[in-house]
Amino acid sequence: MKFGTLYSYWNKDWNCDYAGYAKLIKKVSEIGFDVLEISADHVYRMPAAELSHLNEFRKEYDITITTNSGPGKEHDLASVEERIRLRGIDYFEVIMEKMTLIESKALAGAIYSYWPCEFANIDKDGAWLRSIESLKSIAKTAERLGITIALEVLNRNESYILNTCEEAIDYCGRVSSQSVKILLDTYHMNIEEDCIPEAVRAAGPWLGHLHVGECNRRLPGMNNSIDWKGVASALHDINYDKSVVMEPFLLSGGSVGHSIRLWRDLSNNADEKKMDHYISDSLSFLRKTFL
Repeated sequence: MKFGTLYSYWNKDWNCDYAGYAKLIKKVSEIGFDVLEISADHVYRMPAAELSHLNEFRKEYDITITTNSGPGKEHDLASVEERIRLRGIDYFEVIMEKMTLIESKALAGAIYSYWPCEFANIDKDGAWLRSIESLKSIAKTAERLGITIALEVLNRNESYILNTCEEAIDYCGRVSSQSVKILLDTYHMNIEEDCIPEAVRAAGPWLGHLHVGECNRRLPGMNNSIDWKGVASALHDINYDKSVVMEPFLLSGGSVGHSIRLWRDLSNNADEKKMDHYISDSLSFLRKTFL
């Protein structure tokens, strides 16, 4: 297993540019991480030259990059409007082509639709049919480039399409591509699954990516609201050897706080040095527990 964190842990806004990512690569390497998860939309918008430079930088610090997408409504692969679905297919194909410039092999997130969901039109059967056909299309590009698309299972407050591991297995089976897998997240599983370790075991070889965080989105080990030993046991049972990426959110305010619905500070007013200390302790906790 390789351990990483989402790039936004230290910030209140989703925005990040080349200089910001270069700083984060150095920081997470010094803390001891193997992986930095960055925004797919940033990859889409960054010039090829910057991505190539970023790749040299991440190799210097021995960091693997994974790519995370919470696509906007304008790229909804489940949209009833064909033009929006086609725009979404083109969007993800460009992202995957540009991911090769940073040697990123994992595209993770709620790629099957858009995030956060507005729940204005809830036609689950129709959304499945439309998004599965879209996924079949972009899966061909993923197969050609050696990229794994990991579809994130979200709780009922963020999506209606995939809420449980069981649903995700059914969905991925219908897509029927070796490049399309499942992303499970302990935060979302804590809300939707009867037993988190059993959901991990059920995923088995379908599990392509894992997000970890406490039930209130604090860092793993911060309050032990999750059965971490149980999760570790389940991961070993299925011989999971891919990325384990923290997705912590401690800072309220800004675009991150609004998207995550975090209305209070969970960091105890921590400065950057204290935030570094928190995440370093969490990484040590995960390595000890999972390995």
